[in-house]
Amino acid sequence: MSASRTAVVPSVNKWWSYVVLTKPDVTFLVVITTVAGFYLGSRGPLDWLLLLHTLCATMLVAGGTAALNQYVERDMDAVMRRTALRPLPTGQLQPREVLVFGIGAIAIGFVWLLARVNFLAALIALATCLLYLGAYTPLKKRTPLATAVGAFPGALPPLIGWAAATGSVSLGGWILFAILFFWQFPHFMAIAWMYREDYARAGIKMLPVVDPKGDATFAQVIWTSAVLVPVSLLPSLTGIAGIRYFFGALVLGMILLQAGLWANRTRTNVRAKWLMHATVAHIPLLLGFMIADKLAR
Repeated sequence: MSASRTAVVPSVNKWWSYVVLTKPDVTFLVVITTVAGFYLGSRGPLDWLLLLHTLCATMLVAGGTAALNQYVERDMDAVMRRTALRPLPTGQLQPREVLVFGIGAIAIGFVWLLARVNFLAALIALATCLLYLGAYTPLKKRTPLATAVGAFPGALPPLIGWAAATGSVSLGGWILFAILFFWQFPHFMAIAWMYREDYARAGIKMLPVVDPKGDATFAQVIWTSAVLVPVSLLPSLTGIAGIRYFFGALVLGMILLQAGLWANRTRTNVRAKWLMHATVAHIPLLLGFMIADKLAR
């Protein structure tokens, strides 16, 4: 009986390890922003089949990118408390398995987008992957500016959706890109402040690691949150959304800014965690208001 358990449990764990490898929380953000881009870019009845192809293929590219990121950073992950239980540091998966999985998922997702969606959506998805792995990932151990570099691929998923729906990228898509770009700074600075000791242990030069007092870190949180307020109003000002979205976005933006100011007062991990929760809630609610506004027209 014990031999039977030994044979079954690793198999189950291994399959789950591949799921964990795709960073489901990050992939979920990619999914909701891609859906928002697709829906807001669509004109006329929604093409549900095209949306399904777009989402499945984009999820493969995102999951494969997350896997290759963990392959490259496996030594760093092993010394950080927040990442020590990932599949590679624990030995649940071997580096070669992760490498094959990551490359395979990206290749399949790219070809899928190319064959069933369009060239531009496939190109943006590939650019997201290459920027994340080729620029952001290696820069993390070299400069705090890596976060700014990483914000570019992090803001591209809504453009994938917009391009999938329209075959082009117009002003509306770029506005979604700008919203997601500025949102990432308070989000990642909150996480980086909470885990600054972990990042320092791994040799990752996040801003809180080189800014122990937090002056530059929280200044970045506050100014990017402040910029995000008018940027998030642009959909109403350009006719993409209406007045209902305008007031919803204004309230959400001011709440996020206040959360940043509140976290700055004491700069504790507890307040940084509340700021992180505020950012996590912000994007789904903002995009939800945008979608609801279009539905109501």
